[in-house]
Amino acid sequence: MATATNKPTKTTATDSKAPAPVKQKVESYDISRSNETLDLAKDLAKFIKDNKLSTTVQGKEFVNVEGWQYAGSRLGIVPVVEHVINVGNDQELKYQAKVTLWDMRSQHTVGAGFAVCSNKESGKKFYQEFAIMSMAQTRAIGKAYRNILAWIIRAAGYEPTPAEEMDYNTNMPAAAPAPAVAVAAAVPAMQVVPAEAEAAKAPAVKYATSAQKEEIIRLLNNPVITRGEKTKMLLNISKLDEERAAQAITKLRKAIDERENGTPSAA
Repeated sequence: MATATNKPTKTTATDSKAPAPVKQKVESYDISRSNETLDLAKDLAKFIKDNKLSTTVQGKEFVNVEGWQYAGSRLGIVPVVEHVINVGNDQELKYQAKVTLWDMRSQHTVGAGFAVCSNKESGKKFYQEFAIMSMAQTRAIGKAYRNILAWIIRAAGYEPTPAEEMDYNTNMPAAAPAPAVAVAAAVPAMQVVPAEAEAAKAPAVKYATSAQKEEIIRLLNNPVITRGEKTKMLLNISKLDEERAAQAITKLRKAIDERENGTPSAA
């Protein structure tokens, strides 16, 4: 009697499916490849929004320096502070900074930026010296990145100017003066006198002559005149009339004579 044998069955497929390949996150981009930089713009827009790294000025969004640094770091470009120079005087704290950009891949400098900061700017009157110096560096970093990455920031949907450069009052629109007709209508009893008529009534101011200004400048260059005195006088020299200019010349001559003879006096 024959004995039946069991033949092994051939397996043709497995019950489980192979795992799908995982897409790796890009850790860095190449600025020379447009497709990669456009991907960076999308990544940058999300990063700036999520971390609130923009400032709104007049309805427009300006990226803070941290956002510019993030964009640079994704491209392997880092800032290097070359120098911070004191360019102020006795009346003003002012620093200038220079920053270069170093490409860690090519080992070459790929950009640079200069910036200044002064305590004469709006809102910085009481800043200490270190804060003025620090802001000059911060602005220079933003400016350096702006010079090579502005189009990427624009592609991300933001203005291509670092937010730190928008601190000046000169960037704010001046309030429009009220029309003269509206003023007259609001106050009908007020007599509106043309500016030409007012100017005709007022005596003409005789400003300092060229000879007087030259004499004042010559006296100010005397070594006994302090830097502060010289700066103050030069800032106001164009406002002097003939009488005040003559008084200034007399006072300067007297101060120089007394100081050269050992008697201190104010110029």
